Amino acid sequence: MADLAETGEPIRIALLGSTGSIGRQALDVIARDPTFRVVALAAGSNTALLGEQARRHGATVVAAADAEGLAALRAEVGPGTTLLAGEAALVEIARRPDIDMLVVGTSGIVSLRPVIAALEAGTVVATANKETLVAGGHLVMPIARALAARRAAGDALDPLASPLAWLRPIDSEHSAIWQCLVGERLSTVAGLILTASGGPFLDTPAEAFATIRPEDALRHPTWRMGAKITVDSATLANKGLEVIEAHWLYDVAYDAIEVVVHPQSIVHSAVRFVDGSLKAQLGTPDMRLPIQYALTFPGRRSSPAAAPDLLAAARLEFRAPDEGRFPALGIAREAGRLGPRASAALIAADDVAVARFLDGSLDFPGIPRLLEAAVSRTTAMTPADAPEPLLADVVALDADTRAWARTFRAAGPAA
Repeated sequence: MADLAETGEPIRIALLGSTGSIGRQALDVIARDPTFRVVALAAGSNTALLGEQARRHGATVVAAADAEGLAALRAEVGPGTTLLAGEAALVEIARRPDIDMLVVGTSGIVSLRPVIAALEAGTVVATANKETLVAGGHLVMPIARALAARRAAGDALDPLASPLAWLRPIDSEHSAIWQCLVGERLSTVAGLILTASGGPFLDTPAEAFATIRPEDALRHPTWRMGAKITVDSATLANKGLEVIEAHWLYDVAYDAIEVVVHPQSIVHSAVRFVDGSLKAQLGTPDMRLPIQYALTFPGRRSSPAAAPDLLAAARLEFRAPDEGRFPALGIAREAGRLGPRASAALIAADDVAVARFLDGSLDFPGIPRLLEAAVSRTTAMTPADAPEPLLADVVALDADTRAWARTFRAAGPAA
């Protein structure tokens, strides 16, 4: 496969999760650049928007979550459009020979199979899906590294001679680290610094956490995101998940991954090198920038995202995270150290915990309690000599943890 940026042909894209926050912003980026062509779109229940997106962007393959959604789509798209439904459709799309890049904007374990399928087919993946690495990093990264090694054997300077060129992170923090590492050797990296905004409760006393309402947690001070990631930002669980992702993406030990609270969200992350240098990436809080970087790597193009105005920012603050008030960060880091089963249980439990908080069946401090209990439960059930879980094991563990988490009662004081 040639470098996507240099073929002169349109970059053919399949987008999973097109109706979500990441998917809509990805389509905005794609629509601004004539070198991209949408081939396939997939989404869940919002078939009206999915059909409208398919017509507007000329997608010839469209997939819905189920047969009911498929029936609704028939009235929304043209007669020449191929319609698919179900989880198997995502894998079918990922394996198509007429796509150059799979862009993943979905959440949940459902995206792990298509990511693996795309990489095995030699297709570049750009993903915002956290389960890809938190639950399946041990399955996904060996494929990306093998693809990169084959390219490096032919030309060490080939842009695709890096695992990050095959599994491209769509995330402001991981995009920042990726950009800081371009042209650098991992052997010269002393540590990674992930920045966190701190969310809306950065200075809220712990004793007030039990009265936090969903509408309070959804008022993020700097980012406009989907409900799940916004609540994860409020608990700092998202930063713990990003620590696990960083471990797999950059092959860096957990002890070398630091989290720093930066309320202005201008410095998106940084890399510390062995010579004492610190390289950071700065940008305005706009997800279109990391999305576009993933799509256009190794090049850069003009973007709708404005560059940060340092004079207007005036001051950039940094502080240590308070893991006493935000225990989800430490719980996630420990889950990563315990291995893929613990981290798979963690992210499944977090999905349920956030949903329960939003529907009122779990209070805000109950989120980290549920996460800690899920990790402890899975660790207790896992033999010390258990091998790393296969894909089927990860999927089964995800389902089991979700079922358990829906009935969990988070009694007791906050961790």
